[in-house]
Amino acid sequence: MADIPYDRKEQFKQIESGLLPGEQIIAVYDAIGAGTGFLGLTDRRVIVQDKSFVGKRVAITSIPYSKISAVSVVSNKSFAGSFFSSGAIAVHVGTHTYEVEFRGDNKAHHVHNVILHHISR
Repeated sequence: MADIPYDRKEQFKQIESGLLPGEQIIAVYDAIGAGTGFLGLTDRRVIVQDKSFVGKRVAITSIPYSKISAVSVVSNKSFAGSFFSSGAIAVHVGTHTYEVEFRGDNKAHHVHNVILHHISR
């Protein structure tokens, strides 16, 4: 846990409690905005806490890297500046897109690069 970046200890513990044997956490980042609570990265999958269910229900969704078709940097401004001028990413899985906004573009950059690394092998 010492070298693994995370924003909130309780989110880290929640991801940790659901790990498969031998699975390693890469990072756990808090999300901002409606819908998503946090995003966790392991060496096997992306884990998204989705708060968009009716009746204040919450889902923890595991997305194997093999099921991710693309990852996007989401921005409401032009990319005239940096490629990572946004703190949001979108993960495309089949016909569904999970959009996650972070506090800081460095977290979005890290998540994007980890997912891209795993899906482009």
